[in-house]
Amino acid sequence: MMHPLKAIFSGQVQGQSGIFSVCTANPLALRSAMLHAKRHNYYIAIEATANQVNQFGGYTGMKPKDYAALIEAIRRQVGLSKEQLVLGGDHLGPLTWQDLPEKEAMENSKALVWDFTLAGFTKIHLDTSMRVADDDQNAPLDVQICARRGAVLANCVKEAYETLKKDNPAAVRPVLVIGSEVPIPGGSQEHEDSITPTAPEEFLRQYRIFKEEFEKAKAPFEDVVAFVVQAGVEFGDDFVFQYSSENAAALCAALKEAEPLVFEGHSTDYQQEQSLKNMVRDGIGVLKVGPALTFALRESLFLLEECESIIVKDPAQHSAVKASILKEMDADDKYWKKYYQGTKDEVEFKKLYSYSDRCRYYLPVSSVASSIDRLLENTENVPVALISQYFPRQYEKVVRGDLGQDGLSLILDRIGDWYDIYAAACGILL
Repeated sequence: MMHPLKAIFSGQVQGQSGIFSVCTANPLALRSAMLHAKRHNYYIAIEATANQVNQFGGYTGMKPKDYAALIEAIRRQVGLSKEQLVLGGDHLGPLTWQDLPEKEAMENSKALVWDFTLAGFTKIHLDTSMRVADDDQNAPLDVQICARRGAVLANCVKEAYETLKKDNPAAVRPVLVIGSEVPIPGGSQEHEDSITPTAPEEFLRQYRIFKEEFEKAKAPFEDVVAFVVQAGVEFGDDFVFQYSSENAAALCAALKEAEPLVFEGHSTDYQQEQSLKNMVRDGIGVLKVGPALTFALRESLFLLEECESIIVKDPAQHSAVKASILKEMDADDKYWKKYYQGTKDEVEFKKLYSYSDRCRYYLPVSSVASSIDRLLENTENVPVALISQYFPRQYEKVVRGDLGQDGLSLILDRIGDWYDIYAAACGILL
């Protein structure tokens, strides 16, 4: 069976010219994604990042098999076809072991990609772009080293797949994404005034080095479907750089020398619909999105809390979602402190409203989760007039009878506004 990404990029999937990848572990964002894919009948990728999910649990506490089980449970609840879902691993490599020497960091990385592959992940982003402890910390990592390490991990994926096939002969062979100029997960940690796309000659140099190193190691370069570059898009806590076809024209033209590969675009959060459409048209066939989705979730929760304050007269019965989030952020600042600079008032604003959306790390905390549950209980039947006021894009669907008036339905559909944009960019008719 041909992998869905290979089928899409070779033009064999009617009505879909690219794919977007949902990079989150938030159950509501995941459920919204799968509902959208089911409703509009298209392929969607869902990815776990190595710092979220790894063999030691990551910051979510989930190992690859746990994340796969979470996705499978939501898929079954939603009723999405298994064939429409591509499960991916993002930034798999030494990301969380940069303080270890190469030998140890790579042993952990090999175990990481092995576990992801055995758990049924079939889109594997091999990210060896970071320095480890015994690399020269004062110089950029040599592409040759990056490619050599990538080839080692590619062979590990291949071996794990062969092991998987013994028990599951129908298992789909994973595809690989490689590259050395990889934006960091979650957006920029510093304010930037501009962003320059990867130079075409630099991309081709990296591409050739990766190909040579894979061939030397007898690694399966034919499994590579995409190459990560900086396409000129990025976001940080207070800025978004929109894609420019003009600025990326030379880079995208260079893809002709690397066919049938496409580019994978990272940090595409908060891009306008036309920017995303232009990216896919120009050969950036994979669009990664994550923080924008939980940003939309946070917006929805706060809007619903406004509705709750009108519906429920007794303040003692209110959910206090916003206050719960702030309380937890103040009690433990490790997920946001180094990301937000400025005056006290500026930092207080950024804690809740920054594009970096660091408050997403606090949504699973038990006190916040309980507040969200209370909010949903208090908004099981939101008056239509309030939906018009606070959820205008959902209002028409409610009036038509296509969407329920309960808070959960409104939240899921509000997150789905982003899926509308990404699906349209990938040529999917809505």
